[in-house]
Amino acid sequence: MAGRAGRPVTRVPAFWDASALVPLCVRQSTTPHAISFYGIYDVVVWWATPVEIASALARLKRMKELDSLDWAKATNLAKELSRLWSVIQPSERLRATSIELVDRFDLRAADSLQLAATLEWCEYAPHDRVFLTADRKLRDAAILAGFDAKQL
Repeated sequence: MAGRAGRPVTRVPAFWDASALVPLCVRQSTTPHAISFYGIYDVVVWWATPVEIASALARLKRMKELDSLDWAKATNLAKELSRLWSVIQPSERLRATSIELVDRFDLRAADSLQLAATLEWCEYAPHDRVFLTADRKLRDAAILAGFDAKQL
């Protein structure tokens, strides 16, 4: 992709919570923000993000916010997008960090795993690293952990 004057556009890596990725797959109030961020930031996720997205899409279908056709389109788009992601794999260190974060920031298990994976990604040096989420509590924890956290 070329930018102004034919120069390549350099995207910065950022850690994306599943809540920030779902609006790329289905139209939501936060979709414009997600699209804007997607133009700036490459996607780094934790290992279970595709499961979280599948769960969110299934919930939207059960709640009749997506019909079967829209659910299938969203699911296929999520699969296509996931081919471009960098993925942080599970590890003993990540699990140990997650256990510490549950208490430190009063997080649910999945959110503590997200934040632990983000810390693993940046090698525990979060300064100037971007964390994207639609979840206010997770954003607040990411800020307290030292990230430049942005909420959709």
